[in-house]
Amino acid sequence: MTATHLPHGPARARRFGVALLMGLATIAFAFTLALPPAQAQKTGDASMEELMKTGPLPEMVMGAKDAPNVLIEYSSMTCPHCANFHTKVLPDLKKKLIDTGKVRYIIREFPLDNLAAAAFMLARCVGPKKYFAFVDALYAKQEDWAFSPGSPVPKLEKMAKQAGMSADRFKSCLQDQKLLDGILWVRERGNKTFGVNSTPTFFLNGKRLVGVQSVEDFAKHLKN
Repeated sequence: MTATHLPHGPARARRFGVALLMGLATIAFAFTLALPPAQAQKTGDASMEELMKTGPLPEMVMGAKDAPNVLIEYSSMTCPHCANFHTKVLPDLKKKLIDTGKVRYIIREFPLDNLAAAAFMLARCVGPKKYFAFVDALYAKQEDWAFSPGSPVPKLEKMAKQAGMSADRFKSCLQDQKLLDGILWVRERGNKTFGVNSTPTFFLNGKRLVGVQSVEDFAKHLKN
């Protein structure tokens, strides 16, 4: 599966946060996120002990706690390749591997730009019970809100409203610095500790998967 790469540049996470929080209108025109490129020695497999360490935000998980396999995806809401995975591969993977107890799936937010971070913030704010449904909806309509002409704000607000979020909650969510910091913590640790610099990046039982395109590709790497 092709990946969308983290852009390089001098901007820092805090600068990004300030840009986002200046107001809703800045979402479409804010600074580009940037982190140092991943170190060469960190681009391979990862320790499961390190991978499973949690941060300031609860993990967003599907599947049985005792599943013999753990699949972690680092994902960005404005990444077309992530949208392809979520709309064309994940539903089948859920049916065949997650719902059958073979795989526990964890999505980790790795926004490549401000708009992706804003979308993930909204997904967190709709609540854990609606999180995956909202993420699915965002990926399914990615072209409409992320890449179509005009401000993405009304489109995101409409989708948030359909998920039960009020206008006041929509605004306060995007001004939640603690939430933003938590998402950026996940992204920074993924980059610095595991060498993640593109999306989607998958780790299955600690093994970094490259070129996976289907459920069958994932299944080849399962323990049992």
